[in-house]
Amino acid sequence: MDSSSPLLVLSSQFIWPKEDLVDAYYEKLSEPHVDLHGFLKGDQKATIEASHIVRTACMKHGFFQVINHGVDQSLLATALDKMGPLFNLPFNLKTTASTKMWGFSTAHSNRFSSKLPWKETFSFGFDHCKSSNNEPLVVDFFSSMLGHEFQEIGALYEKYCEAMRDLGLALTELLGISLGVERSHFRKFFEDGSSIMRLNSYPICEQGSVALGTGPHCDPTGLTILHQDQVGGLEVFADNKWHTVPPSQNALVINVGDIFMALCNGEYKSCVHRALVNKHKERRSLAFFLCPRKDKVVRPPEKLVVGGGSRKYPDFAWSELLEFTQKYYRADAVTLQNFTKWVVSARPCE
Repeated sequence: MDSSSPLLVLSSQFIWPKEDLVDAYYEKLSEPHVDLHGFLKGDQKATIEASHIVRTACMKHGFFQVINHGVDQSLLATALDKMGPLFNLPFNLKTTASTKMWGFSTAHSNRFSSKLPWKETFSFGFDHCKSSNNEPLVVDFFSSMLGHEFQEIGALYEKYCEAMRDLGLALTELLGISLGVERSHFRKFFEDGSSIMRLNSYPICEQGSVALGTGPHCDPTGLTILHQDQVGGLEVFADNKWHTVPPSQNALVINVGDIFMALCNGEYKSCVHRALVNKHKERRSLAFFLCPRKDKVVRPPEKLVVGGGSRKYPDFAWSELLEFTQKYYRADAVTLQNFTKWVVSARPCE
């Protein structure tokens, strides 16, 4: 490992409790891939078939993979390949290319002091509407943070985010169909949103038996679209045990997040997942987190409120959940439940 990465020594901060670690072989999560070709072409029969597969997966664990998703394979390959020049930058440059939420982060060490993930990230925002108006926000971010020589890479990731936004919004329609609500209901909720893009680099870790690339958690966002390399390391918690998710050529991983779980009144599960480290190979992945506008109120449609008013979660704005996970709580497998308690206690009694 070179001086571009500060992850050189496995200090006590990176050692995880035994109950969180990997000490046995886990089965592969055997779930059929969702073929989106017919759905994206408007084929009604194929749409119904895809919605049934999605519904089964989302009620069980909130995870599925999609193929024939319409995203250009060369774009996916190039976006993965161009992570190299970013994460190979000198460490002192990475340190300056960092803000509270955006830019480089090493193991989230600016926020936590224990159970640190063995990874580096590069994060930036993506505004759905401004991008639609051809404002090159991602390009500007790369230029301002890293220099004008990174404009071309910024343009690549702008294009990547646009493709992920379009796929994410299409998936909200499929999820709406699977839940029996108006097809456009969830699309309208997310279409004017501001999403998050994160590039993940998991360096080689020779003591992988005591470390994790990412600890067990649910994403607090709406949907996650993950593109991973062929190294592997993703695991999903289902049926009360961990399952491996080996990389699948040409497939994208989809995770239901806490916002969507609240939007469907808990009918679909927010996916509990983690990432392992590798003793021999570096692993990289790209995660696009579909998010609504920050002031959007998260509230399920009446059709999904069972029993004439049985709500599992109170109304809340995405900005409130974001603040909770950024300031007060480290995202884990029960973030939404603990956020619900926090937000109710923080509000004045009516």
